[in-house]
Amino acid sequence: MVGPYRGLFTGPGVKGFVLAGFFGRMPMSMLGIGVVLLVQGLTGSFAMAGAVSAVLSIAFAVAAPLSGRLADRFGQGRVILPFAVVNALALVALMLSAGLGLPDWTLYAAALVTGATSLSLGSMVRARWSHLHGGSAKLHTAFAFESVADEVIFVTGPALVTVLATAVNPYAGLTVALVAMLAGSVALALQRRTQPPVRPVRSAGGTPILIPGVALLSCVYLGLGAVFGSVDLITVAYADEHGVKGASGFLLAAFAGGSMVSGLWFGSRRWRISLRGRFVRALGVFVVGLLPIMFVGDVRVMAVTLFVAGLAISPTLITGFSLTERLVPPSLLTEGMAWISTSIGFGVAIGAWAGGRLTEMVGASGAYGFSVACAALAVVVGIGGSGLLRLPGAPSPVES
Repeated sequence: MVGPYRGLFTGPGVKGFVLAGFFGRMPMSMLGIGVVLLVQGLTGSFAMAGAVSAVLSIAFAVAAPLSGRLADRFGQGRVILPFAVVNALALVALMLSAGLGLPDWTLYAAALVTGATSLSLGSMVRARWSHLHGGSAKLHTAFAFESVADEVIFVTGPALVTVLATAVNPYAGLTVALVAMLAGSVALALQRRTQPPVRPVRSAGGTPILIPGVALLSCVYLGLGAVFGSVDLITVAYADEHGVKGASGFLLAAFAGGSMVSGLWFGSRRWRISLRGRFVRALGVFVVGLLPIMFVGDVRVMAVTLFVAGLAISPTLITGFSLTERLVPPSLLTEGMAWISTSIGFGVAIGAWAGGRLTEMVGASGAYGFSVACAALAVVVGIGGSGLLRLPGAPSPVES
């Protein structure tokens, strides 16, 4: 599996933007569960925790395409720094509002600003890879590596923030997330040599979401985001019901761990099946692998079950980003990638809110049914509309 990744990082500045992007997007796996643990720990309500987390996710989902468009128009370096500073201040305000027992609206307001200024650094890093290797077989491997990096973040982030929040204090996990975001964002902003050049937009008012294939992918990832958001919150409640709340981060790490392993394998292969074919197959495997989580009553078995369910996540994300890269024009590339992130963000918000409500109504095991239903809906939409994902022109090396 290692062979195809050799030589990927030899270009000038590549290691720098990869490391900066990795640390800068660590909060994407830490903020959700960190906010849930903080708010639930102080208020005793999973519904309240889910609602605050949902506001943060919705704000990110709405704002991500805008920050992506700004990066395409003015360059990543000029956009990242001001967003990162405001984001850090808003997260501090969120923690202070919770700790001082301020009115509920202050939590929602701080969460709104935190989400709105959370940059989709993964989209920006992928845009850099596309600038370096667009039209090359290396782009498939690069996107696979980025999905693996995402899953490493999702393996380590939830476990780290859970340990810090439960063993140190409720604010420790979010504080580490804040430091990682600032360090990574500043480092990425300063690396101008590898950022994609600013290209003129040929069609005024154009936006990637109006491209039928991108719109379809956005709908699919809305459903998958609901799976991720609901599984995150429900799994915290599941561990709490079994008397091991501190293990919730490790259960979520198992979910991401399956995706990390499959991502390494998936990116190391050269495929004869088209991108579209790989995408719909990965969706089908995902919903089948997710079904058993509704019926598991032992925490150790749940860890294994979540690992197996996670095996289809990276292949779905890798092919989705590769399809997006082929479907959108270069002048809208970062914004196009951001639409995938924004769809996931909307889904996470819906999943976090619904997961919190359902957990309090029917318990964790019953609430997992919502996650499975969202995965099934994503499969139906993805397979039913897969004709929109036919790529124009000759096949790219990315498809090989």
